[in-house]
Amino acid sequence: MIVGVDGSPSSIGAVETAAREARLRGVGLRIVHAFGPVPAYPTLDAPPGNPADHLLEPKAREALAGAEERARAIAPDIRITRSVVAGDALEALETESRSASLAVVGSRGMGRFAGLLVGSTAVHLAAHGRCPLMVVRGRPDPAGAVVLAVDGSEAGEAAVEFAFAEAAMRRAPLVAVHVWNTWSEGAYEGPGDPLTAVVADAEHIREAEQHLLDETVAGWQKAHPQVVVERRLVRSRIRPALIDASRGAQLMVTGARGRGGFTGLLLGSVSQALLHHAHCPVTIVRGKE
Repeated sequence: MIVGVDGSPSSIGAVETAAREARLRGVGLRIVHAFGPVPAYPTLDAPPGNPADHLLEPKAREALAGAEERARAIAPDIRITRSVVAGDALEALETESRSASLAVVGSRGMGRFAGLLVGSTAVHLAAHGRCPLMVVRGRPDPAGAVVLAVDGSEAGEAAVEFAFAEAAMRRAPLVAVHVWNTWSEGAYEGPGDPLTAVVADAEHIREAEQHLLDETVAGWQKAHPQVVVERRLVRSRIRPALIDASRGAQLMVTGARGRGGFTGLLLGSVSQALLHHAHCPVTIVRGKE
């Protein structure tokens, strides 16, 4: 398991969360800090050799030492290692994610754009990381439910599996939320143009979407009989409904891309909306695509 740090308050919060997650899973934690890219043209007053070796690496190691201290205060029994990488933070964390069971980052880093609600590192890893990504944000309720965004897509199956495993591990209830409206893709199977018939056929769509929710959850509920599951079918706009469902939760789980997205996109609009606006930490689980 890995956590990315850059010295920002958001990344320190991510370290604390990652330590709890590692303790919960019984795995080690690797704290990663990247301090690049290295300047191509050093300034005149820079010391000889690689500027990063003299100016950036000591600060990186100081940040790592502070992060490890926070992690050990929360989970003193877990194995903790540190990694300082000279280079681009996005590339470094993407590489580290290839051998990790979970990556954890803060929602905001030390970037230049203070107005951004979520940092570029979180968005990049959600789209390109090789393991599930937890973005620490909001104010989670430790006694709250694990909320799963169900979209019925094949790619989203990995998110369903992850959410059930999380709920079982945390001994928390699971709320499986599926949001539908009269524009739900693929629900209408009647004759004629669905764009003209869809409003009149709302009940048919509701039944189809309920069936989709039930089918998505049923198999995993049998595999995890100890998990108390609430199936919640909501007729609404998708993004606002899921953001609202994250209130009072301890974790929101979603796939990277739903059935309504464009095939070429690695991260869907719903996932991005949750990264920016959810009221609790969000875990993005990529499928096998």
